[in-house]
Amino acid sequence: MTRRTVLSYGAAGAATVAFGKAFGQSFAFTPNQRYPDPAVLILDPSFANYRIYSATVEQLGTGMRWAEGPAYSRQDGVLLMSDIPNNRIMKYDEADDSFSVFREPANFSNGNVFDAEGRLITCEHSVTRRVVRTEKDGSQTVLADQYQGKKLNAPNDVVVKSDGSIWFTDPLFGINGNYEGEQAEPEQETTNVYRIDTDGTLTAVLTDLVNPNGLAFSPDESKLYVVEWKGTPNRSIWSYDVAADGTLGNKAKLIDAADFGALDGFKVDQDGNLWCGYGSNGALTEEPVEEAGRKVFTLKGKPEELDGVMVFNPEGKPIGFIRLPERCANLTFGGPKGNRLYIASSHSLYALYVNTRGAA
Repeated sequence: MTRRTVLSYGAAGAATVAFGKAFGQSFAFTPNQRYPDPAVLILDPSFANYRIYSATVEQLGTGMRWAEGPAYSRQDGVLLMSDIPNNRIMKYDEADDSFSVFREPANFSNGNVFDAEGRLITCEHSVTRRVVRTEKDGSQTVLADQYQGKKLNAPNDVVVKSDGSIWFTDPLFGINGNYEGEQAEPEQETTNVYRIDTDGTLTAVLTDLVNPNGLAFSPDESKLYVVEWKGTPNRSIWSYDVAADGTLGNKAKLIDAADFGALDGFKVDQDGNLWCGYGSNGALTEEPVEEAGRKVFTLKGKPEELDGVMVFNPEGKPIGFIRLPERCANLTFGGPKGNRLYIASSHSLYALYVNTRGAA
């Protein structure tokens, strides 16, 4: 069985449909004709080094309800990503520019990542509430589904460290309602960040964050960055020093989304910059405004100015912004040379070639 056969394992019988027209509500997108792309904003002169002058944002597929968890397989040139409310994992194939269903149902999968052996690791964030690995024969191995005898909350995002350990966040999103899964009562007293060691041992490395979300390591893996969904009161990215034994220390706030923005999933490039999914956090104004004869509470900030990818340097300073017509939940680096940014944004998958590569 070839690796490409494995990547088609979950899509038996699923038709490949360009741009997802048959998948659900689809949205037209017109790429910018002008170079450089006016959607790529330079907030600090340093970001000019990462913008490719003759590259524009492209829409590769659409028709999802909430796109999340993109993961790229360099071995096969495919991008997998979750469509959570539709309970499936989608596949974009670079070879023929196709967009199709990879796995359905998918236990409301969220975050995905490929390990060093090219095996898919997935956070199933509702119903099963577990972290699983798809083996090369298509079978699945459960890596974690409980902690201290109680079910996990809703595994969300996942990364693999170079030593083979697997790190994931476990907020409540997948069990809070019946849209991105099935509503259920949490069994864990806290929302944690976990590490799965190569011997299978599961350790809660962080227990004091309110709904931890995206996470990533610095290029040398000396630091772990974790998004906290709420509690500071804005969404934040916290930085931790990573000790040789995998313990974390020296907690420090690196980024605070104080402009009504919502930090979500993110990746770190080879220079240590953080490329972050961004959009409105949904906060409402304290007082209503008049609209068409009604008193309406509106969003703080303007979503059309917040939706996209915010890029921060290693010191937490915003240096660039990629404007999108939809809120970005997560992203990853891919392509044969690792310089294509794949962006999971609400209903659609976008891509942009950039002048950098992912850290891992």
